[in-house]
Amino acid sequence: MGKQFLFVLVAMMVMIMSFSSNHIHKAAADSYNYLINGGFESDFWADGSWTVTTQDWSSVDLQRFSYSNDAWIVPNEGDSAFKYWIRDIANGNQTFTLKQTIGQLPPGSYELSVQSMGGAGDEAGYIQLFAGDKMADAVVTKGYNSWETVKLEFTLEEEASNFEVGAIVTGEPNAWGYMDHFQLVSLNSAGGREMPKPVPADIFVKRVDGLSKEFIKGVDVSSIIALEDSGVKFYNAAGKKQDIFKTLKEAGINYVRVRVWNDPYDAKGHGYGGGNNDLEKAIEIGKRATASGMKLLVDFHYSDFWADPAKQRPPKAWAKLNFEAKKKALYRFTKESLKAMLKEKIQVGMVQIGNETNGAFVGETDWAKICELLNAGSRAVRETSPNILVVLHFTNPETPGRYASIAKTLAEHKVDYDVFASSYYPFWHGTLANLTSVLKYVANTYLKKVMVAETSYPYTTEDGDGHENTAPKSSGQTLNYPITVQGQANAIRDVIQAVAAVGKPGIGVFYWEPAWIPVGPPEQLKQNEKKWEKYGSGWASSFAAEYDPDAAMWHGGSAVDNQALFDFNGRPLPSLNVFKYVDTGAVAPLKIDEIKDIYIRAAFGEQVVLPTTVTATYNDGSKHLVSVKWDQAALEQALRTGVGTYVIQGVVEGGETVKAHLEITPKNYVVNPSFEDQDRTMWNIIYRNGTSPHTDYLEKATDAKSGNYSLHFYSNEAVDFQVEQTITGLKPGYYNLSMFLQAGDAPNAEIYLYAKTGDKEYRAAASVNGWLNWSSPEIHDIYIADGTVTIGASIKANGGAWGTLDDFQLYQTK
Repeated sequence: MGKQFLFVLVAMMVMIMSFSSNHIHKAAADSYNYLINGGFESDFWADGSWTVTTQDWSSVDLQRFSYSNDAWIVPNEGDSAFKYWIRDIANGNQTFTLKQTIGQLPPGSYELSVQSMGGAGDEAGYIQLFAGDKMADAVVTKGYNSWETVKLEFTLEEEASNFEVGAIVTGEPNAWGYMDHFQLVSLNSAGGREMPKPVPADIFVKRVDGLSKEFIKGVDVSSIIALEDSGVKFYNAAGKKQDIFKTLKEAGINYVRVRVWNDPYDAKGHGYGGGNNDLEKAIEIGKRATASGMKLLVDFHYSDFWADPAKQRPPKAWAKLNFEAKKKALYRFTKESLKAMLKEKIQVGMVQIGNETNGAFVGETDWAKICELLNAGSRAVRETSPNILVVLHFTNPETPGRYASIAKTLAEHKVDYDVFASSYYPFWHGTLANLTSVLKYVANTYLKKVMVAETSYPYTTEDGDGHENTAPKSSGQTLNYPITVQGQANAIRDVIQAVAAVGKPGIGVFYWEPAWIPVGPPEQLKQNEKKWEKYGSGWASSFAAEYDPDAAMWHGGSAVDNQALFDFNGRPLPSLNVFKYVDTGAVAPLKIDEIKDIYIRAAFGEQVVLPTTVTATYNDGSKHLVSVKWDQAALEQALRTGVGTYVIQGVVEGGETVKAHLEITPKNYVVNPSFEDQDRTMWNIIYRNGTSPHTDYLEKATDAKSGNYSLHFYSNEAVDFQVEQTITGLKPGYYNLSMFLQAGDAPNAEIYLYAKTGDKEYRAAASVNGWLNWSSPEIHDIYIADGTVTIGASIKANGGAWGTLDDFQLYQTK
C-alpha cells in the first residue's frame, strides 16, 4: 500500500509541475514555430531534424533524454529533451553546436528561443543562440531544475534560403545541462504589415505562417456520385441543402482528387464498389470541381479496384499481356483518359501515375520495370499537356530510409516526374517531424516538389453505418489528438504545417474522402447493404470478390464515416473550415474538449485507489487538472467480485464525465511478459537448424499488443526459433498460459505456445492472418508439481515470414 500511495503522489506532482511549466510557455507556443522537432519528441539522430557538430566526440555525451528516466526532474515540455554532458576526461573547455536549417524564411522580425537548465558553478553550461550571422550573448545555466528562457531577436530584410539557427554550447569538464522547446516565431509579418487577426469560430486553429496563395488545400471525394445515387444529401452550415462542391469551395478547398480504375465492373455490369470509379465518374466529378473553381488531381490506379502497397493487380484486360504490351496499354489508357477529360474543359492540374506504389506496380515488382511503367504514364501526360504536373505516390514515411531509397531508385532510372507525394495518416505513419524531414530530403536532394496526397483523422468513435471503421483501434495505432472535432482540426492543421515546413517545395495536402458518410444508420444495416451493392457506395461490393479476394470476406460500407468532415447527416463539421482558418487562425469560446478515460490494471487482492483529479484537454490545446468524483459503490462491488473488467463512472467539475476502466487480473508469473523492461536476460532465444539470428526487441507501438515493445521476427531465408523463460518458486497447482501473436507471409507455418514441467510438455497451436489480426493461443490446466515450468513459443516458417510476439501470461487457476 505504501509503494502504491507514493507512486500516485509522485505522479500527481509530476503532472502538476508539467502543467505549470507548459502554462508558462503557452504564449510562445501559440505562434507558428518554423522549427521542426523543437521539443526533441522524435529521434533527431534518425530523422535528421537537428544537426550536431563538435571537434572531439570522445569528450562529450550528447543524447535525446526521456523525462521518465528521472523521477525528480521538472519536465519542461512534452516527454523528451536534449541532454549534454562534457565528460570528466575532456581536455579543457569543449564546444558543440546544435543547429537546424530552414529552407526559406520570409523577411520580417523573429524570435529564436530555447528553454535551458543545467549545472551551476564549475559544472555550468554556456548557451549562445545564433541565427544566420546574428549571435546572442552567452547565458549560463544556474542549477538543477532552474529552467529559464534564452532568446535571440533578429530581423531579415529579405527572404533567406537555407537559413541556419541553433545554439553553441560551451563548458568545462563535468559541465552538464538540458535544452527543450526550441522555437523560431515571427514577431510581425513581411514588410511590417500587421499579422492577420484570428477569426471567431467554433474551433481553435493556429495560423500557419508562410502559406502561399497557391498552396494546395485539397480533398479526395471520389465516392461522391455513388453516395448521392444512394440518397445521401449534403447541406451547408445553416442546414440548407447545397451542392457539396460549393460547400468545399467556401471552406477554402482549391483542389479535388479523384481515383480512376480501368474497369471496376464484373461481366454483368455489377460494380465493385468503392465509388465504382471509372473514367466516366472521374469526368463528372472533374466537371463539377471545375465549375466550382477548383483544379483536379487525377489519380490513376491502373487497376480495376483498390491499389495500395499490398495490392497492385493489373486490370483484367491487361492480365495476360507481356511487359512491353502492358507498358503500351498503360500509355494509351493514360493519354486517352486525359484527352477525354481535357475535352470536357476540366482544369486538370496534376496527374498521379499509380497509387501507393511502394514496391509493386501493375503486377510488376522489379524496380527497373516499375520505373519503365511510370515513365510510360509520365510520357503520356507530357505529350497531352506540358502544363500538368506528374505525381508519384508512396506511403509509410515512418519506415527509416524508405523514401530516400525510392527517390534514389527513381533518379537512377531517370523517371520523369514533378511531385513526390506521400500518404500520411497520423495514427499509422509516425511523427510529423519525421514526415517533414523525409520530404525535405527528397525535395532538396532531387529538386522535386512534395506533398501529402492522403490524410485523415477521426472526430468520433461512433460507427455511422454498421460497417467497422479503420480507426480508432485498441492496438497498432497512435492517436495523439483528441477524437473530437477540435482534435480532427488540429490533426489537419499540423499536417499542413509539416508540409509547409519543407519550404517552397512543400506544395499541399489532400484530405481523403471527407464526404464518405453513411447511406443509412447502423440499425438499417440490411437496407444499407442493398445500397452498397447497387450503387457501389460502400468500400467494396460482393461482386468485387472475383477480382479482389478480400472483398469476399470484408465487403460492406464506409470504414471512414467517423473520419469525414461532415456529420452522419451531411452537415459540415467546423473542422472542414480548417483549410481557410490556417491562413488567419481562429479562436473559439474555451471549453473542455476531451478527458481521456483512465485504465487501471491490478492483481486480485491489491488495493485500488482511483485518482482524485484527471487531466482535461481544452479546445485551445491547454491541459488542466480537474477534480473527479467516482462511483464508489461500483468500485467496491468490482473489488468484491474479483477477476474481470469493470467500468467505473466519474463526474468532473462542470458535469463532464470520465470512465475508469478497471481490469482485475490473476497474478502473472511471467517476468517482463511484454518485453518493456530493458533487462531481458530472463528470456532465452534459441535459433534452430543453423539459422542466423532473425529476431529483435522492436520499439514500435503499432506492432505491439500493449506498450511500445514486442519480440519481432523476420528472415528472408527461414524463420526457425524458440523464445522461452524458466519460472521457479511456483506454488503447486494448475495454471493457464497465453500469449499474443500477429504474423504474415507465413503459409504452412508451424507456430505453437508451449509449457514444459516435469516430464510433460503442453502445446497450443496458433494461426496467423496478417498485421494487427492478433491471435491468442492459450493452454489450460497445466499441472505444476515441483514449482518449475519453462514457457515459450516456437516459430517455424518459410523465408519472408514476419511477425511479433507480445504479452505472455501465466496465472494460477486452482
